[in-house]
Amino acid sequence: MNSVAYKFSSTEKESISKLNFPKFEVLDNENEKIARKSSISHAVRLGNIEKYKVKIIFEDDISIRKVHTTIWGVGDKNVILKKDVVIPIHRVHQIKFY
Repeated sequence: MNSVAYKFSSTEKESISKLNFPKFEVLDNENEKIARKSSISHAVRLGNIEKYKVKIIFEDDISIRKVHTTIWGVGDKNVILKKDVVIPIHRVHQIKFY
């Protein structure tokens, strides 16, 4: 995701399980993918240790969205927010720390 200003639809984490996520990757650049993986790992550590919330910028089949939440875990394919709420890693543009 480049530095162009985007408008994001704010999304409540409880509604994420109702969204449809296409199978294609949202990032083209390998360096961006590496940075995303590192940011997710850092957010998981902060979430588990300090219950720190981050802003996740992600894309479903309709728009680019943002959610402000704690990341509790990460699997091979998904970011885990709570219970059964997940966001596919390949649909995450960016993690913002505040």
